[in-house]
Amino acid sequence: MYTYKTENFNNILKEKIDYIEEVISDYLPREEGEQKVIFEAMNYSVLGGGKRIRPMLMMETFLSFGGKDMDIVHSFMMAIEFIHSYSLVHDDLPAMDNDEYRRGKETTHVKFGETIGILAGDGLLNYAFETATGAYFKTADSQYKDRIIESLQVLGKKSGIYGMIGGQVIDTCILEGQTITDQNKKKLVEELNHMYTLKTGALIQASMMIGAILAGASKEEVALVEEMATNIGLAFQIQDDVLDVTSTTEQLGKPVLSDQRNEKITYVSLLGLDKAKEEVAYYSKKSLDIYKQLGISNPFLYDLINMLINRDK
Repeated sequence: MYTYKTENFNNILKEKIDYIEEVISDYLPREEGEQKVIFEAMNYSVLGGGKRIRPMLMMETFLSFGGKDMDIVHSFMMAIEFIHSYSLVHDDLPAMDNDEYRRGKETTHVKFGETIGILAGDGLLNYAFETATGAYFKTADSQYKDRIIESLQVLGKKSGIYGMIGGQVIDTCILEGQTITDQNKKKLVEELNHMYTLKTGALIQASMMIGAILAGASKEEVALVEEMATNIGLAFQIQDDVLDVTSTTEQLGKPVLSDQRNEKITYVSLLGLDKAKEEVAYYSKKSLDIYKQLGISNPFLYDLINMLINRDK
């Protein structure tokens, strides 16, 4: 029997990414018909590269809790990736971050125009739920159907006004334009944590929670998975703040110093680079401690979490 070893991580990671890419190709809409430009823009957005973090976290959590029916989890893996892609398309728009490059390629609105960029994001969001609800009709097992309904509720909440979109609102309407002072720094850190938990962490929470729910994990286990994912999301986003000032455009595939250019409040601008790095380590340890508390055995998932948090791009 093949035994996973940490030194094989990069090879296994590539194999898993290739596997997810194959699944994605099966789910993308065909580029045909009078409205084919929307399909082209949607597919361009999804196929623009990326590490496929969220579907991979979902798949690995599903497997960690003994999940077997890959066809069911595939529907939700694709849904979470489509939602993530739509959020990036809208994030790059002139009204938001106004970025021209994403993953080394022109952003969707630059490639297809702003109107199609907006519609492509809308299309991906709707297509995500069309894809996820399709899982309900892939099984006759009533127990599985209940898990699918619960997963749909998690997907909707974590991607909506109580999750990712809510975080975007805090980012643009609460934090934007604020001036950092010694008097408000503590409050701004709290607001930033809240924003990161929703804007970045919510889709990571959804990915791992849905993987656990579909595999039949208990409510107590799902709650711990949610807590673990929250800490992963915080560490991941703070590391993103660090990379924005320490990395290069070539490494990131998008412009560096984007946060500074847009005068965004980040952990680096609030607390400085060294303290931001300490916070990454703090939330990283919290997430891995919960992993151990869960008692699951998936060393690849453990290494994946470590890689995501301590990445250099």
